[in-house]
Order: sequence, then structure tokens, then C-alpha cells
Amino acid sequence: MNLALVHDWLNQIGGAEDVLASLVDLYPGRPIYTSIYAPDLMPEVYRTWDIRRLWLDKLPGIHQHHQPYLPLYPMAWGQLDLSEHDVILSNKSGFCHGVQHDADTLHICYCLAPTRYVWQTDAYIAREGLGQPVQAALRPLVTALKHWDYAAAQRVDHFIAISTEIRQRIQTYYDRDSVIIYPPVDTSRFQPSPVVEDYYLIVSRLIPYKRIDLAVQAATRLGLPLKIGGKGRDLERLKSMAGPTVEFLGYVPDKDLPDLMARCKAFLFPGLEDFGITPVQAQAAGRPVIAYGGGGALDTVLPGQTGEHFDQMTVDALAAVMADFDAARYDPRFVRTHAERFDTTLFHQQMAAYVDQSWDAFRHKKPFLWDNPVAI
Repeated sequence: MNLALVHDWLNQIGGAEDVLASLVDLYPGRPIYTSIYAPDLMPEVYRTWDIRRLWLDKLPGIHQHHQPYLPLYPMAWGQLDLSEHDVILSNKSGFCHGVQHDADTLHICYCLAPTRYVWQTDAYIAREGLGQPVQAALRPLVTALKHWDYAAAQRVDHFIAISTEIRQRIQTYYDRDSVIIYPPVDTSRFQPSPVVEDYYLIVSRLIPYKRIDLAVQAATRLGLPLKIGGKGRDLERLKSMAGPTVEFLGYVPDKDLPDLMARCKAFLFPGLEDFGITPVQAQAAGRPVIAYGGGGALDTVLPGQTGEHFDQMTVDALAAVMADFDAARYDPRFVRTHAERFDTTLFHQQMAAYVDQSWDAFRHKKPFLWDNPVAI
């Protein structure tokens, strides 16, 4: 099977790049098509990959600031023809699902999210902290971008969603059905600890849409200890509202994260995320999670079993759950077992089976129905 991987851009590290790395492990040596690639900003291992860039990569300053060039992405991706490949596996949150191919090529899209700056423009602007010049350029183009994005989605043969939330958005925005294969989480790094201490924990980029302000204010109001790991532009604002029980740890090295999670009373996840890896990591360490009841947390956190949801994104709602929270009610072994549903090994098994079975059906011109007991 001549398979190609497609990824939106490679100038920053996040959940999308974790998924790509896992796909590269599953399909080593396959070409990776991307719009831009900034080697100095990415892990060194990327230099061993067969990365093929679009002409966008040559535009001035795009490695550091790709958002101003967003209107050019549909044209660039739409000019890329991958008909030489049997299977295209796109890892998409932007426009990379818009590649061209002929009728002999199967396109499977692993959809991290329908393009946010097209379908959720206001939320994307708030999320990324885009300045007025970018906003002014983006808004008039949104209608045209929606038409292009929708048309590109119709050329995809099969969609895979990362969560129930994303499956619903694919149906709403693209009028396409999808199955769910959860993103890969390396649960083997985390194990329950015999020692649990009396602190809540957050590990996150400190940016406004993460809604860490809710946790800071709730912990301050209740006088409960809260440790916050991470850096970001929202740090000073969060510090200004924090009481003496809130501690800012700064960047937490990967080697220190498992122990920090395993010893916390509970992990807090107050924002709305498409999936959310850190709550799964905390549960892999045997710790319950208090999360806003929306997005990926509806899949990853089981109320009363592996944590709790709060139903309104307010300080009052979160504080009410924290005030009554008893960590002893949750069995660390069950919490850990639940987290294993999202392990990298299972992701590899499901993704390989999906690609193989869909390709077999495609080349033999047979109907394809994915029968996966884990996917919804």
C-alpha cells in the first residue's frame, strides 16, 4: 500500500503533532506533506522524516507567524495532487484535507477539528489572541472559506473523529458521518502512587481560552491548595487574582510530570477542549479529574467513577464541585484502567485496522462498514 501522510503545518508542537508522531511510528518511511516546516522549531527527530513542503514555506516570516497567510492555504492545498498514492491519511485541523487526487486514491481524514477559524471564527480569534490586523483580514474571507472547506470535505472518502464533540461538528459543518478513534496517549508513563497529597493540579498552557481563571478563583475562594504548571501569556493576569493557596510552578519537565500527577488530590480541567490529553494522563496516574462537562471531557471523564463534571463554565459551578469533592470515593485502579482505553497501543491497532479494511473495500469496490466496539 503506497500511503502518504498529510499534516497542516510543522512550526509548533501540540496535540496534532503528537498524533502525527504516532502515525509516523505506525507508517514509518512514508512521505509527509505539509504546508510549512520549520526544522529549528521542531524536535530533531523530524529531520529524519521525509517531509515535503508546499510553496507556502518560502513566504517571508511564515514559520513564526503563519496566521496572516491563512487565506492562501486553500489555494496551496488545492494545487497539491497526490494521485500517485494509493491512500492519503490526512491529520487535519486546517485545510490539508483539500488535497486533490484521482478516483483510484482513497482519502481518509483523521479530523482533529473542522477548521476552527472558518466555522468558529470568534472562538478561534479569542483562542489564538489574534491582533486587529489579522481579524480585519480574516472576517471578510470567512464566507468564501466556508464554501471551499465544505467542498473539500466532500472529496474525503472517510472521516475519523477524535471525540464525540468532533463527530458532531463534522456532521454539522460538513454533513458527513464519521467514526471515533481516540487520539494516542502514552499511559505507560503514568502509574498510581501510594502517596497522595492535598493539592489540586493543573498542567496547561496559560492562555485565556483554557479558563484556568475559573480554577484560580475557585481555589482562592475556598482556600484550597492548587498547583499550576505551565507558561503562557495569561500568567500575570492569573497571578493577580490568585490567593496564597495557589502556586505557579512554571514549566514542568516531562520527567517530573508523572509524579506530580500521581500525588495530586485531583486534576482540574476547566476549559472546553476538542479532546484533552492531560485529563487522560492524570487518570492513567490513578487520579480523578474535575472537568467542564463539554467537549472531549464527555468521553474521557466518567462522573462518579473517574471524576466529576461541572455543568456551567463559572467559578460558582466549579467551586461547588470542589467544595464537596472526596478523592477517596474513586478507585485508582479503576481510574487507571479507564485511561488505558486511550493508550497509544490501542490507537495503533484501531488506525491500522481501519486503514487496512477501508483500503481493501475500496480497491475491491465493496461497501465499507467499520465495526469497532470502542468507537461510537
